[in-house]
Amino acid sequence: MKKTILVTGAAGFIAGNFIMRLLKESPFEKIVGVDNLNDYYDRRLKNFRLEQILKAADNNWIFYRGDLADKNFINEIFNLHRPEYVINLAAQPGVRNSIDNPDAYIRSNILGFFNVLEACRNFPVAHLVYASSSSIYGSNKKIPFATDDKTDEPASLYAATKKSNELLAHCYSHLYNIPATGLRFFTVYGPAGRPDMAYFKFTNKLLRGEDIQIFNFGNCARDFTFVADIVEALCRVIDSPPKNSPPHKVYNLGRGEPVNLLEFVTILQEELVRAGVLPADYDFDAHKKLVPAQPGDVPITFADTRDFERDFNFRPRTDLRTGLRSFASWYKNFYFNN
Repeated sequence: MKKTILVTGAAGFIAGNFIMRLLKESPFEKIVGVDNLNDYYDRRLKNFRLEQILKAADNNWIFYRGDLADKNFINEIFNLHRPEYVINLAAQPGVRNSIDNPDAYIRSNILGFFNVLEACRNFPVAHLVYASSSSIYGSNKKIPFATDDKTDEPASLYAATKKSNELLAHCYSHLYNIPATGLRFFTVYGPAGRPDMAYFKFTNKLLRGEDIQIFNFGNCARDFTFVADIVEALCRVIDSPPKNSPPHKVYNLGRGEPVNLLEFVTILQEELVRAGVLPADYDFDAHKKLVPAQPGDVPITFADTRDFERDFNFRPRTDLRTGLRSFASWYKNFYFNN
């Protein structure tokens, strides 16, 4: 059994699911979670994830509420627990929000990640795994996106911070021999996800009888990736730090099958009706509005995952209908039965 793993953003969507998987498989003596529990979205969801973790945990789970931008806090955690593995999933997410609230992104995604890197330097780790994003590809015309494609023209501040994470991690790997793997996530979705994501936001709006806006008049496609596939990928990566020099590697994590947004909305509405979230006679067409693209939007995301499949014998495979069916079922249970 391995000793200690530190997971940042522990109350977040991906991290919460990842920790639950670790608890079920018990590969670690100690799992240390860190989260600042900010109010970017409904704290009930963050508390729900933490409650699920607590129910599943034995005495191997320790949680700290604190901010990665606080260097003293992070150093204290590393000094006390000396984690062998660090999974950095904490970040201020959201492309459009980064345009309106840039300070939060610099503080969390740049300063916070820098503090994690510094801690990994001062308290050496076996492997740092960190979340990057498909957004770093910007308006890249070449598809599918490959990890060796050009990524120096981000279309949003959020994307710029994620590209900065990759550059900083590469630099620290080069200077201090820190084994680090960056994972470029492609539109992760699923039960207990983030309410600012389209599938969740659309559901909330439709339930209130409000209109949903489909950007770029529906001429967009996204490579939707189910959260359980992301968790499986993280589990495979933990024990395989890069062997190259410097020991830094970046991979795409997406299903590799972009879905048009209009098709996505159709599947979502069918699954919401099936789950009983919305009535069978709901007038969806009356609530769908096709609108122009917004600042920071990109027309398509499409992952080339051949490198990951080669190195880890895995690629995300959960189809969109299966994933949205799982979300709709969870949504009905969480919001209707609690």
